[in-house]
Amino acid sequence: MFWIVAIFTLGSALLMVMNKNIFHSALYMVLTFIGVAGVYVMLNADFMAAVQILVYAGAIAIFLVFGIMLTQRGNMKQTNLFSAHVAVAGLVSLAMIVINGFMVLNTNWPVSTAEPPSNTVSLIADLMLTKYVVPFEVAAILLLVALLGAVIIAKEVKKTS
Repeated sequence: MFWIVAIFTLGSALLMVMNKNIFHSALYMVLTFIGVAGVYVMLNADFMAAVQILVYAGAIAIFLVFGIMLTQRGNMKQTNLFSAHVAVAGLVSLAMIVINGFMVLNTNWPVSTAEPPSNTVSLIADLMLTKYVVPFEVAAILLLVALLGAVIIAKEVKKTS
């Protein structure tokens, strides 16, 4: 199952980077975030998987899509043009892959026999909705005000005659 999720995540990440249409790149980014959430599920980190989907695949991707749609200029197919530095970027990427592969293969990874916690969400939810409820609500209001401000700034000004 790990290899299926890994191939899905890496494939959607490659499609995100290599696509010429910036809107399609944003959609592939959502798929990449969902693939990362799948890795969290396999690690029994259910809270992190839920946050990954809600915050990254949901909120940030929607903000990017709205930003692309509100600032679109010209032909959408030519919005994500390739740079003249493709060869340099490819060499740097290949070097990073080789370095990361070397580090992963030569690291002594400790294996734990401890049982993972069965319920990770209830403790966090209890703290978030009791002790830290005021900062949680302030953050929600701050995000709402930021969204309203972005809509007002992006809104087209109409001339009155």
